Amino acid sequence: MPYKILVVEDDETLLEMLQYNLERQSYEVIIAVDGRSAVRKAKEKSPDLILLDVMLPELDGLEVCRILRKELNVPIIMLTARTEEIDKIIGLEMGADDYITKPFSIRELLARVKAHLRRVELIREEVESERETESPAVNLEKPILEFGNLKIDENRREVYIDGMPIRLKPKEYELLHFLALNKGVALSRNLILERVWRWSYDGNSRTVDVHVRWLREKIEPDPREAQRIVTIRGIGYRFDG
Repeated sequence: MPYKILVVEDDETLLEMLQYNLERQSYEVIIAVDGRSAVRKAKEKSPDLILLDVMLPELDGLEVCRILRKELNVPIIMLTARTEEIDKIIGLEMGADDYITKPFSIRELLARVKAHLRRVELIREEVESERETESPAVNLEKPILEFGNLKIDENRREVYIDGMPIRLKPKEYELLHFLALNKGVALSRNLILERVWRWSYDGNSRTVDVHVRWLREKIEPDPREAQRIVTIRGIGYRFDG
């Protein structure tokens, strides 16, 4: 079955261009031209990926993203004409996985879409593999990673400090888990993007920096003097536990 992509855009010309090019790639395209219809169609159609414009009538894209992220675990790529960094950060805070600034090349957008859908396929394959190997006689419990007072329960996908649960967004958990599995290794931002977000990105790696900052605020005794997630200047980050 083809992947279903919900395109939310009120610019008719851009909407037609996106629909045409996505359908040429054999994707099934669902369209919405305002925020309220976007929420409704996303819940009804269960798309595999959402392209979401920020400036929309009735409900803006940021609010749509916030609503949908509570119910759907699918990649959301924000389309924005805004260039201010704060708008991009807000989009990430609302649960967006990626953003692309207008005007953009259709080739770049298709590459981003393909990369995110590849992540969806990998997750599906992992889930299917786990189902196939399940057996009452096999203990599928995953270990708990411990770093002093910090514990990561891989089975429950939960994090604790001093025995108290720490609320992390899904991507924050995935980032922390990846860093923890590579304790003591200096990891580049691009590698983190590839492994955690499952897509390659040669441009601004601000996404990683933003999520690291959020993690530090939640797991570091003093986020300004980070000891668990250390910055490696000119490279990226290292998890020291």
